Amino acid sequence: MSYENKMLQLKQKLGKKKEQSIEKPKFKRPEKPFYIKEWESAGLSLIENDFGVLFKREVTYPLDFQHGSYQLGLLYDAIEKWEQTSIQHPYAMNFDESIVFFDTETTGLKGVGTNIFLIGLLDALDDQFVLTQYVLADPANEAAFLFESKFWQHERTVITYNGKSFDWPQLETRWTLNQQILPKLRTQKQIDLLHSSKRIWKNNLERMKLTKVEEEKLGFKRQGDIPGFLAPIIYTDAIKSGNAEALMKVLYHNEWDLLSLVTLYIHSTNLLLERELNEAATTYTNIGKWFGDLKQDDQSEQVLTTVANNYDNANAGLANYYLAFQQKRNGLYAEAANSFEKALLFIGDREKLKALEQLAMVYEHHLQNYDKAINFTNQGLTMIDAIQFMKKEQTDKLHGKWLKRLQRIEMKLIKR
Repeated sequence: MSYENKMLQLKQKLGKKKEQSIEKPKFKRPEKPFYIKEWESAGLSLIENDFGVLFKREVTYPLDFQHGSYQLGLLYDAIEKWEQTSIQHPYAMNFDESIVFFDTETTGLKGVGTNIFLIGLLDALDDQFVLTQYVLADPANEAAFLFESKFWQHERTVITYNGKSFDWPQLETRWTLNQQILPKLRTQKQIDLLHSSKRIWKNNLERMKLTKVEEEKLGFKRQGDIPGFLAPIIYTDAIKSGNAEALMKVLYHNEWDLLSLVTLYIHSTNLLLERELNEAATTYTNIGKWFGDLKQDDQSEQVLTTVANNYDNANAGLANYYLAFQQKRNGLYAEAANSFEKALLFIGDREKLKALEQLAMVYEHHLQNYDKAINFTNQGLTMIDAIQFMKKEQTDKLHGKWLKRLQRIEMKLIKR
């Protein structure tokens, strides 16, 4: 046999060994848990797939189902409002999207050892809402549990409360640990209502826990709910004892979470897009600032102007402050100066120092009123000397900068 043929045979053997070494391990189907009948008696259904077993609960709601202050079907009115506006916003959806509200319950807060034991999905369909809750039969059946969520199969708009930071990353972690046997997890569009609630109700709600938002903004108060921190203990006890009575309370807790996500989306959309003033000035000021941060300047200015015109200066202080920046960007320098001056007495020290700086700049460079420019510069220098929120080296540097401004304006005044 020639040397070339020997080398070819050797390469073929090495290739076969390499193929054998990366071959996926064979999946061994887990055993069924001993408490199937007990959990079925509690109201759960057994589901079997190629990877094992899990439990399921399903509930349907008509469009006129009332949860707190809202009927669920008003979700479609909210979507229509987004379709009728040209505003670019992370909340915006359209009728072509497949929408699912998503929430999980886990055995802990972080780490590879933390399991998801409940996946709650509330699908928004044309004529009804369908709640589907998947319950992990036991850790050995995790692949079956994750597979049934069908996040590998469809691309949907997933609406959560802290889902971007917790629920979805946790799902990705568990999926990665089962990636040898599960199909690839699809990337989903995410709308996180916790992040937006913080934007809307900053300095209005002390706590952003969903149950507090429900009570104070959505007209819903839970009766007989369990504290969320008990959920992992209840689940662990259920798989040890086989008793699912307390576990069902965890499912009801999850159900209320999901229903409240629908009404929170409706309520937040109304606040963002309607002009009725049903909440504190702080709420609408936050909304105006949010539109500004999204570069939706026209919308931002409209909202902030509405606040400035409908609330007293004490409540509209921050609105006037943010509005002034919008007016200055639009070349409305006299209006910007007026708004900054209205805001001065009713904003925090950091904002006040910025407002004084802007007033000095506007009166110097745009309105050429050097007396006022000097007045506001002197106010800024006095404030810098008394500042508590900066280090001394920072205030020294800032003082020097403002002193140069004062000297420059005084020279302009002398020349005039």
